[in-house]
Formats: sequence, structure tokens, C-alpha cells
Amino acid sequence: MAQEYDESLVVSSPTREETPVRAVVCLKRKEDVKRFEETEECFILDFDPFDSLDISKLSLKDNKNNHDDNDISIIAEKGQVACRDYPHARHLCIEFPFTTTPHESFCEMCYCYVCDSVAPCKYWTQAVDPHCDADGSDYWEDQRYEYKHNLAKEETH
Repeated sequence: MAQEYDESLVVSSPTREETPVRAVVCLKRKEDVKRFEETEECFILDFDPFDSLDISKLSLKDNKNNHDDNDISIIAEKGQVACRDYPHARHLCIEFPFTTTPHESFCEMCYCYVCDSVAPCKYWTQAVDPHCDADGSDYWEDQRYEYKHNLAKEETH
């Protein structure tokens, strides 16, 4: 007759103060993702989230800022885009591409590269070195450093 052994694994030691191990949820349905994204830091998808995209629910939006070629159209996107949906320097904006739109243009998520403030800053369209032209080059990197250095001096006085 075979002997049965009771094996146990210590996951957390009582002498150490650490967070306890939590179970990781495995989602089976696409409909549950949104709910778990709000409450869980980590979960496993037991399906391919990109399978069976229902294009019947998609609509083509007439984008007046679209300067692209008519040969290709984006009909869907999944998730968020960093240079559109999150704060970004003006020269990285997707809504108003830096090389094809006036630099004075900005979206609601643009900020001034030099000042690190919401666009437009008070120097956005000044006559000499307008901040809307800042593109992350060495020159503008120096301007950014100067601005922050001068700001730090003002705060200490």
C-alpha cells in the first residue's frame, strides 16, 4: 500500500512583513476585461483579444485634419495611443503632426516642451523662439534646461 505524503509550501513567512500572495484571475470572456481592468493589476486572458473583431459596429469618421493619402484608411484601433490619449510634447502630437501642420496648433493633451506646461504657454507664439517650435533638438533641450534653471532660481528667492 502506497503512503500518502502531505506536502505544503510556505508562501509567506510570519517574520517578514510583505504583501500576501494573491490569486491571479483568468478571464474567459472578452466582456469581463473592462470590469477587471478597473480592479485588478494583473490577470490572464484565456482568449485572443484580437480574434473576431466585429467590424459591423465600426464607423468611418470624417476627419477634417486628415492629410493622409486616400489609398489607406484606418477603420479600427484597439487601446490607447500615447501621443494622442496621454499628455505629450507638441512636436510628438499625432492629431497635429509637427511636419505637416502649423506649429501653433495643439490638441487638448499637448504641452510645451520648454515650460512643461499645458499648451499654449505664455511664450507659445512670441516673436523670437516661440515655444510652439520646440522639437526636442539640442537647441530646444538647452532652452528647456535654461527655463527650468531660471525657474528654480526664482523659487529660491
